[in-house]
Amino acid sequence: MRDRVKIFAGNGNPELVREICEYIGVTPGEVSIQRFSNENLFIQIEENVRETDVFVVQPFSSPVHENIMELLIMMDAMRSASASRITAVIPYYSYARSDKKDAPRISIVGRLMADVLVTAGADRILTMNLHKPQVHGFFSVPTDHLYAAPVLLDYYRDTDLRDTVVVATDAGHVKEAANYAERLRLPLAFVDKRRVSDNEVATNTIVGHVEGKHAVIFDDEIATGTSLLATIQILQEHGIRSIRAGAVHGVLCGHAIEKLAASPIEEVVVTNTVPVPPEKRIDKIKVLSVAPLFGEAIKRIHTGESISSLFV
Repeated sequence: MRDRVKIFAGNGNPELVREICEYIGVTPGEVSIQRFSNENLFIQIEENVRETDVFVVQPFSSPVHENIMELLIMMDAMRSASASRITAVIPYYSYARSDKKDAPRISIVGRLMADVLVTAGADRILTMNLHKPQVHGFFSVPTDHLYAAPVLLDYYRDTDLRDTVVVATDAGHVKEAANYAERLRLPLAFVDKRRVSDNEVATNTIVGHVEGKHAVIFDDEIATGTSLLATIQILQEHGIRSIRAGAVHGVLCGHAIEKLAASPIEEVVVTNTVPVPPEKRIDKIKVLSVAPLFGEAIKRIHTGESISSLFV
């Protein structure tokens, strides 16, 4: 009987887990995570989970592979302890970027990781804003794919949007940006961009009218900031007045913070799917919480209610 719910966290994003638990009204589950001298992990669930509906929250954020191993070991331990159902809650699924075979002799790691999660004991997956929607199909267990759009939209609706245009960083993100533009009742533009490498992007032109307007750039994540900075540059060349950006996953790795601090962008809004430590919270960075979205989804999954309204 699934008459109990417990939420556990690895070291990936404990603050988000605390917020989720506060929203639901439960206490985070007790788990001990230790490292042996040979760097192997030792994980012990320190409370009874027998016949319990368990949710394990862990983003694939830095250190990515250590966080993944923590999640896998925790789920395997809970399965061995006779948990009734185990849901892997992955706010940021970084390997969603590996969604196709676009070079010889490579792995489609997004699908591989989906298989590994099920092998470790995941009965269900809950995630947010996969890099490409088709990654949803990699999972062989029921998967709920949340979107952070309501959180970002609520924020921008309270700002001055006069003479503003929504900008997509490339043609592949037009559909997502169009969703924001439609709900904010703003025009849409996008950049014709080609990614050369992880740290190099070539931009050609802008499709849409941006001259003399304020821009809000929407993207699913900001990692090194290369794509965002290339978009900023071409917008400036086309006479934009000011630039802001909104993204779901604020990975902000490498020299992203330094680059953004030196850029003309006025504000970068991200959510806390990935932890943003104090040293990265410069004045230009604003972090919004998605804890209520995940908390509500967890409540409805536990009680068997529909969560489709959370996608709106």
